[in-house]
Amino acid sequence: MPKVSQDHLDARRRQILDGARVCFARNGYEGATVRRMEEATGLSRGAIFHHFRDKDGLFLALALEEAQRMADVVAEQGLVQVMRDLLAHPEQHDWLGTRLEVSRRLRTDAEFRAGWAQRSAELTAATLARLARQREAGKLRDDVDPAVLAAYLELVLDGLVAHLAMGLPTAHLSPVLDLVEDSVRRRSQPAGS
Repeated sequence: MPKVSQDHLDARRRQILDGARVCFARNGYEGATVRRMEEATGLSRGAIFHHFRDKDGLFLALALEEAQRMADVVAEQGLVQVMRDLLAHPEQHDWLGTRLEVSRRLRTDAEFRAGWAQRSAELTAATLARLARQREAGKLRDDVDPAVLAAYLELVLDGLVAHLAMGLPTAHLSPVLDLVEDSVRRRSQPAGS
């Protein structure tokens, strides 16, 4: 039997994750059947489950990858920029469906919730690190604890994701994000104070 290279295995895993992301986003967790996974990935169930223990393991791997990707963007550009990108190009954010499913599973699945806690902590850590850098640069308000600001921004993101998922109008949301951004920025001192 010929040996399969690590590059080939990595490429196959990437193919599975990319197809699964589309499948979960389009059909939700329950609707992402094995047959639909085969169609979305172009691979057999044997190939899919050679790389992942089961559908739950595949979903968790995908959710963790998406959380890491978001943490990377947050570390570089901030959480408000993530929200601006969502508004500007919602079609480019296929992780939106995954995030909604993660939210549902966090409420209903204790085992998933436990496994998710570490990645959630990584997103919060990336947000806190970004806020600390902004505070050191004199750009962030200093009268509110950065942990409170991080929680505030994460709640706004969750609200935006829910808004987009419901298909509600978005034309008015850019000024809302301006307000959110202004609310975390350092306030200028009045002249003469």
